[in-house]
Amino acid sequence: MVQTIEKKEMWTHSIVGVKPLASRAIMTNNISVGFLTFAFGITAGLGTMYMLTFNGVMLGVIGMACHFAGMSLKLWDFVAPHGVLELPSIFIAGGAGLRIASGLLFPGYLPRKESLVRAGTEAVRLLLGTIPILVIAGIIEAFVSPTGLATSLKFSMAGALFILLLTYLFAVAREVTSP
Repeated sequence: MVQTIEKKEMWTHSIVGVKPLASRAIMTNNISVGFLTFAFGITAGLGTMYMLTFNGVMLGVIGMACHFAGMSLKLWDFVAPHGVLELPSIFIAGGAGLRIASGLLFPGYLPRKESLVRAGTEAVRLLLGTIPILVIAGIIEAFVSPTGLATSLKFSMAGALFILLLTYLFAVAREVTSP
């Protein structure tokens, strides 16, 4: 990646020729990151915090490398369309992992096992809700993000997807979870 940035080229163009395979690999990777971030909640949240921090630092390092190479717009042109779905999904998976940690560390008046079961039930529901979002993000990352589509269209798409995500999270999901 560093070599391509030094040449002022994006490494993402390699996806274009193998879109279906890339889409599957991207989805698998993103879902794996979400599951690991969630599962590491059992380490009292330390593993979850590590995964969130590591991925945040990686995005920051790549962002700064592209900035110093004068390629920020190219990077965010690539990241925006799928990132508005992918990043919140990983954050939600992290929240689910931290919910497990809270059930483990702070059982309150419940026996620790029962506290962990309750927290785990809530956390799994959160995690499962991220899977369809990550599938959609993987399709966008393979078929839209690396294309030569106009930057304004990619950012418009990102804005529209983010509004749809917020609508789902704060309107539709609330109706599903209401008693």
